[in-house]
Amino acid sequence: MSASASTANNPANPDVRPTRRIPKVPFWAQIVAGLVLGVVLGWVTRTYDVQWLHTTLDKVGHIFVQLLKLAVAPLVFFAILVSITNLRKVNNAARLASRTLLWFMITSLIAVAIGLAIGLLTNPGAGTGLTPKDGEKPENAGSWLDFLTGIIPTDVVTPFTELNVLQIVFMAAVAGVAALKLGERAQPILTLSESVLELLQKALWWVIRLAPLGTVGLIGYAIADYGWDLIGKYATFTADVYIGCALVLFGVYPLLLATVAKVNPVQFFKGAWPAIQLAFVSRSSVGTMPVTVKVTERLGVPKEYTSFAVPFGATTKMDGCAAIYPALAAIFIAQIFDVQLGIGDYLLIAFVSVIGSAATAGLTGATVMLTLTLSTLGLPLEGVGLLMAIDPILDMMRTATNVAGQALVPVIVAAREKILDLDAYNAASSSPIDEDDERDDHGVREAGRKAVPATV
Repeated sequence: MSASASTANNPANPDVRPTRRIPKVPFWAQIVAGLVLGVVLGWVTRTYDVQWLHTTLDKVGHIFVQLLKLAVAPLVFFAILVSITNLRKVNNAARLASRTLLWFMITSLIAVAIGLAIGLLTNPGAGTGLTPKDGEKPENAGSWLDFLTGIIPTDVVTPFTELNVLQIVFMAAVAGVAALKLGERAQPILTLSESVLELLQKALWWVIRLAPLGTVGLIGYAIADYGWDLIGKYATFTADVYIGCALVLFGVYPLLLATVAKVNPVQFFKGAWPAIQLAFVSRSSVGTMPVTVKVTERLGVPKEYTSFAVPFGATTKMDGCAAIYPALAAIFIAQIFDVQLGIGDYLLIAFVSVIGSAATAGLTGATVMLTLTLSTLGLPLEGVGLLMAIDPILDMMRTATNVAGQALVPVIVAAREKILDLDAYNAASSSPIDEDDERDDHGVREAGRKAVPATV
């Protein structure tokens, strides 16, 4: 220690005052400040018709979303590729993968059931003043034929240029399985892929740091462009989506953690909160994925398993966008167009929610999933236009629920398979995650090496 430093820290010397550092503002506080400032600027813009501010808010929010999307295509490809090959480091990899998929389906079924129940109780399409003439058919509509045939790309370039995440996932999965079959001969490619993935995640962390600024633009533009009057027309539907997501997020998930995983639900939210709050602002499961990976590891899930489960979930696990939302939206649109739904229709909604959730692809918005649901039920696709104006406001809560579920399932599976580091889980905190945050996962790695029992 230098002489000046020791003197500054010496209480016996009253003439020397210790230097004070400016306190670092927590990331969550920056997000909240962005939300508040965005609402205020949006209100000012709409009330006083400040066009330059309206344009500025639009550009700030648009640039933030574009920066997130810029990394989506390569990030998804290399994340899925590396995650599949990392499964070779985990005992009973096939069992873990199948249990992960099973719990994805179970939680999706619960979520869609809650969405249907809320919709039937509240009748969100009644009394809105909206008519079928207010609707507008989307330019691109999803169908089962498009969904099934669209998985396989016609070439290797177009999925990246057109950002077709489902096709990118398909190519990455094929490449990952091929690499596993090649064994050591594929090691140079795997090493390169891991390096590229780390590079992409580092760059994406810089974008994530801009989230408070992006929040100002996104929230401000939503308020300025749509206004409270429009939200009033969709008051019941908006409340239904938020209540449904809240019931899943703060009701179903804690119940599963307490009864199935047998861990403290409060600790889960403390550990996962940085990812949940970022998802709320960014409205992108894939954009939040690096943070989701970090918080899941911090919750004690083995790193090798996390690197598979979270990227897999970021492209297929959508309790908010693919379960609660389409169930409520189908009921809402059916009521606007005066179409009666029966038991068979509700079962179809549940089926579409579980099987077709990959169509949402972890990007902002759930239009493809909604059109897929409507086309399956035979409802008018013009109904999509009724919901587009309010979609950004709904998407925040939907995406937060998505990301929470993407962290939840690995915790449940790891706990049931006896590979969850309980010490790390119980020590998890809501402190900010940064790109260099690494906990000592030696114990987790050792746990991951242990053989998993043949039965649960």
